[in-house]
Amino acid sequence: MTTRDLATADGKRWSADGLRLGGVVAFSTVDYPGQLAATVFLQGCPWRCHYCHNPHLIPRRADVEAPVWADVRRLLQRRQHRLEAVVFSGGEPLSQRGLAAAMAEVQQLGFRVGLHTGAPDADRLQRLLPWLDWVGLDIKALPAGYPAITSSRSSGPASWRALSLLLQHGIGFECRTTWHPELHSAADIIELGASLAQQGVTSYAVQPAGTDQCLNPMLARRRPGPAEQEQVVQALAPLFESFHLRS
Repeated sequence: MTTRDLATADGKRWSADGLRLGGVVAFSTVDYPGQLAATVFLQGCPWRCHYCHNPHLIPRRADVEAPVWADVRRLLQRRQHRLEAVVFSGGEPLSQRGLAAAMAEVQQLGFRVGLHTGAPDADRLQRLLPWLDWVGLDIKALPAGYPAITSSRSSGPASWRALSLLLQHGIGFECRTTWHPELHSAADIIELGASLAQQGVTSYAVQPAGTDQCLNPMLARRRPGPAEQEQVVQALAPLFESFHLRS
């Protein structure tokens, strides 16, 4: 399928040139496992996670000085033999209709395609699967716990349905959870991780929230303590083929 064949469920065609970008990192060694990647940050997110550390990417409107897709296209064409993958991050990449066309272009240039997403729209994620090689899926809590984090009542079922899609499809993916001690106790993280393992997740990462610029300024600037972190590692590391507590 080429970019000219791409269409959404409503029959409208969407071009990658319409993507609203928040920024580009030309070289990254951490955004796609084992691959040197360029990371493209897309503007806009339907959720308002209290610990969000990229609040400038939440509005749908991009900064007037932000790059456009043509800039990314030229960057990738110059670096076809220096980069291995392109990762779409955000914000929330699934919020933009031109994402499938952009992924198709990236694939046609010979790069692997990665996605960082909280999956607010599982149906849209399902339509992107033909172009995806790897997904970093944010699982923020058990389904009932999502509204307290995202400020969206419908967010939990969507993300967990996306998890089921990835498990069924067989694509490589990692689940990751942001841990702020005012929103999750160590016991909450352990319960969540155990539930993911029971679902069949094999790769899981827990990352303490970066509290320097949380969207909610009322959150205390503190991280989980050493004893809490050790408790989580001891409980969850044996449950997964790959488990990381990131700094």
